[in-house]
Amino acid sequence: MELQAVLMAAGGGSRMTDLTYSTPKPMLPVGNKPLMWYPLNLLERVGFEEVIVITTKEVQKMMSTDPKMKPDVKMKMEVVCVPEDGDMGTADALRHIQQKVKTDILVVSCDLITDVALHEVVDLFRAHNATLAMLMSKAYEFTETVPGQKGKKRTAEQRDFVGVDQSGKRLLFMANEADLEDGLSVRKSIIRKHPRMHIKTGLVDAHLYCLKKAVVDFLTENKSISSIRGELVPYLVRKQFSNAVNSQKVKEDSEDQTQKNNESSTNHELLISSRDESLLQLAQERSCWNDHRGDMSEAYHGGKLRCYVHIMDQGLCYRVNTLAAYIEANRQAPKLFEEPPVHSSAAISERCQVGSDSVIGAQCQIADKASIKRSTIGVSSTVKERVKVTNSIVMHGVTIEEGCNIQGSVICSNAIIGRGADLKYCLVGNGQRIEPEAERTNEVIVGTDQLMEI
Repeated sequence: MELQAVLMAAGGGSRMTDLTYSTPKPMLPVGNKPLMWYPLNLLERVGFEEVIVITTKEVQKMMSTDPKMKPDVKMKMEVVCVPEDGDMGTADALRHIQQKVKTDILVVSCDLITDVALHEVVDLFRAHNATLAMLMSKAYEFTETVPGQKGKKRTAEQRDFVGVDQSGKRLLFMANEADLEDGLSVRKSIIRKHPRMHIKTGLVDAHLYCLKKAVVDFLTENKSISSIRGELVPYLVRKQFSNAVNSQKVKEDSEDQTQKNNESSTNHELLISSRDESLLQLAQERSCWNDHRGDMSEAYHGGKLRCYVHIMDQGLCYRVNTLAAYIEANRQAPKLFEEPPVHSSAAISERCQVGSDSVIGAQCQIADKASIKRSTIGVSSTVKERVKVTNSIVMHGVTIEEGCNIQGSVICSNAIIGRGADLKYCLVGNGQRIEPEAERTNEVIVGTDQLMEI
């Protein structure tokens, strides 16, 4: 592949701490596979043979020592651990691997669940010689009741305003609602080139980006940018229509530290250009296509910095960064792999009921008269007699004693649910023990050391 693949797998899962307290987000089981398996599988399916995985030492250790946590992929994974001290953003992580980046890159987040045709994004990047091509989708509506949050008012997400040209592909404008206190204003330089612009809301950034290698080089020179989504992407989109200066001036400016600081706004745009820019310019001048005015006109007559977006109108595309998204991901997971939903090593009684919409992991034991419907049962978990599990996620190594009723709940790894317990819309933390005959509804049950200090 002419692109290098980079997987971002160092995030802490700050919006789902009840789950990530004891299990790092990339390792959370989704359909009994680590969450990071899904973007890795996406890359592998389209032909990538190697990937740089940026992660933590904790995740690296789990991948190497725990068989059920190792992503089942054939591609070569070069694992790069980020420093443990300090809060490193996604742009910081790219800066950390700059020496390993030899060509343009495709960056994807470890929490992306999608069935996108990846070539749609890559083709935009190639065809338009783009600086950035990214994936966005319509905001996904999560309808399931979230354990521990029933009846609570959901915090409204701040909207993004995304401006595209008439083709719906060229990304012209991007701003978050939080940054628009004085209203939405569009620069004249954009309107001059694109007098008709469509402003879209209700879109979500999938955190999948094709980026020129020069952008990574640019980041090494501009350490103030920490986040791809929050800072780099808006910066690139905004800089498309800045006034350009000639390459020689940029070279001179870069040699003069004072002048470089004074004129940083113009330097940055042009530093993000190919090192072969002069050859590309010559090729375009002599090309029989150099007067082309169709959908490729921007590559010949546009600025050097171009941003594009592929917007998914249909299909599966969302990030697993909240508890609601995690629950939905487990519902959708069986659609994204071809393996049978019930593992061949699971011991399942002939006198139990397992719905076709359930996933049963390796070395599970399902006893007589148990009923499993629309649920996921993790590796090495035990479900004893007369247990009913409905609409729930049971992680690895869980024991559910006789006669329990589990509905709409998430049971984290190594928990023990006592005999006859009745749990509805609860989240049970890692290693927790629920007493026999307990009746719990709409609760988050975690250890005292897991509670967040205020």
